[in-house]
Amino acid sequence: MFPRYDVIVVGAGHAGCEAAAAAANLGSKVLLLTMNLQNVAQMSCNPAMGGIAKGQIIREIDAIGGYSGIVTDESLIQFKMLNKSKGPAMWSPRAQNDRMLFSQKWREKLEQTPNVDFYQDVVMGLIKKGDKISGVKTRLGHTIEAKSVILTNGTFLNGIIHIGEKQMTGGRISEKSSTGITEQLETWGFETARLKTGTPPRIDGRSLDLSKMQEQQGDAEITGFSFLDTIKPLIQKSCWITYTNPQVHEILKTGFEQSPMFQGRIKGTGPRYCPSIEDKINRFSDRERHQLFIEPEGWNTIEMYVNGFSSSLPENIQYQALRLISGFENCKMFRPGYAIEYDYFPPTQLKFTLETKLIKNLYFAGQINGTTGYEEAACQGLMAGINAHQQINGLAPFILKRSDAYIGVLIDDLINKGTDEPYRMFTSRAEFRTLLRQDNADIRLTESSYRMGLASQERMEKVKQKLLDVENIKKILNTVSLDPGIVNNYLAERNSATIEHKQKASQILLRPGVDLKTLMAVSQDLTQSLSGFPDIAIEQAEIQVKYDVYLKKEMELVNKMSLLEDQVIPDNFRYDKIMSLSNEARQKFNKIKPQTLGQASRISGVNPSDVQILMVYMGR
Repeated sequence: MFPRYDVIVVGAGHAGCEAAAAAANLGSKVLLLTMNLQNVAQMSCNPAMGGIAKGQIIREIDAIGGYSGIVTDESLIQFKMLNKSKGPAMWSPRAQNDRMLFSQKWREKLEQTPNVDFYQDVVMGLIKKGDKISGVKTRLGHTIEAKSVILTNGTFLNGIIHIGEKQMTGGRISEKSSTGITEQLETWGFETARLKTGTPPRIDGRSLDLSKMQEQQGDAEITGFSFLDTIKPLIQKSCWITYTNPQVHEILKTGFEQSPMFQGRIKGTGPRYCPSIEDKINRFSDRERHQLFIEPEGWNTIEMYVNGFSSSLPENIQYQALRLISGFENCKMFRPGYAIEYDYFPPTQLKFTLETKLIKNLYFAGQINGTTGYEEAACQGLMAGINAHQQINGLAPFILKRSDAYIGVLIDDLINKGTDEPYRMFTSRAEFRTLLRQDNADIRLTESSYRMGLASQERMEKVKQKLLDVENIKKILNTVSLDPGIVNNYLAERNSATIEHKQKASQILLRPGVDLKTLMAVSQDLTQSLSGFPDIAIEQAEIQVKYDVYLKKEMELVNKMSLLEDQVIPDNFRYDKIMSLSNEARQKFNKIKPQTLGQASRISGVNPSDVQILMVYMGR
């Protein structure tokens, strides 16, 4: 019934969809196996993509040739560029999405991708020959052979759902959990543990009084996520802000005795940066209120998502507390919030390609590696799909360094440091974030993906044109001089020193409070010189001019770091022979087996002196 596939992807969440698309677009014959084909790329939690650091990841996925950016643009109902008041390293795109349309668009993309087959079934076990994966076994009794397998099981591995004192097995509400895979992998020597996440209640929007809340509109201009020319909506839907209050907190506290989190029924560790509402009022007891974002679920639905109110308390407690929130006095609940705990595999058991160290051609991507968030999952799926294809075809692996992409930071953190709580990306995790901006992801990544055969010719041509435009704009800025009579009023309005003689536009642009768009508005010469250039190229040139000194400093740091990254440690290196290493360093090196001195230096628990000892021992 089934041919032998190049790649089998288990699970059709955000990681699984990107993995299947990437491997197929590179030329592999792919089977996407999932429990329910109606839930492809389901937004299990909030109907939104992007945000701080996460938006950069979606931009990077798009630049490499993944689909998440395109699908997000085609299903968004509101767009915002966050942190515009800060420097461009902090700018982060975020979209509210139509939950059902997002899933529909993803399925359409996959169905239009040659080389992708679909099958609805549950994988109960894996097959290996020696130390190499060779296929899967399903609940319907099928044995399907493959050269490689990518596990993207999300929260489904032995998932347990908690609502107050009620417990039920499941990977998502009303969906069964997956059993058998964890137990088998443990017998093969894999280490496993438990994590927990949660989701808020969903509310009937007709029952809310939005006039009591603060309206949050989208940006006037929708930049979007994809570097391709995607279709954006002409109108946007608003979100709303309201707050909890002391009365809400008191009601929630009455449910603590039935809380699975406080009573110890939940063993898994929850996300530090997205705590439940009961966790927030317990940990921050001095706070009289907590902010809630009320987010529409789509264009054609009345369902609302209550962002900031994740809970596993009993339904009646959730309901009573919600009705004490301003604007929620008459609210009706679609379904309660719940917590879910599930199995994951500490990611120090993986290589940088996301292939497991124990079993060849077996890859893990997404929440199975201890991450949280659609964006973190999607980028892992993309990288696993690429590397599964590269591996079975004897091609070079595709590995991104910390200085290349946020994706490189994420994978490097997982492999070297592991995680014992759901891992979420932040800009603060990236030491080279001035280089890793959302606006230049295409410049950073598209060419290498194009050479590999994933990014399209269209993408590559757009990058070439953008680079050409940016250089021409920078030449114009270094050529056009601005007269004091034209710019002095402009400078005075910005509390900037006036000029006595003409100055190049590039010099004026270096001043705080000066931006190219408003500078063009006061200089007809500058406006005429830059007419015809696209906004994306003008913005890119402005960033390069204004932040040139900072960009050069970061590149110097990257070059210094590369000295350690270039020092390769042999696979069979005997750390046990170096008695001057600390015991912890020796244990960590033997477990993780770093490939370079740079990687060794970033392993949690390894001191600089341990790295220096390695350098000396290797002949430095």
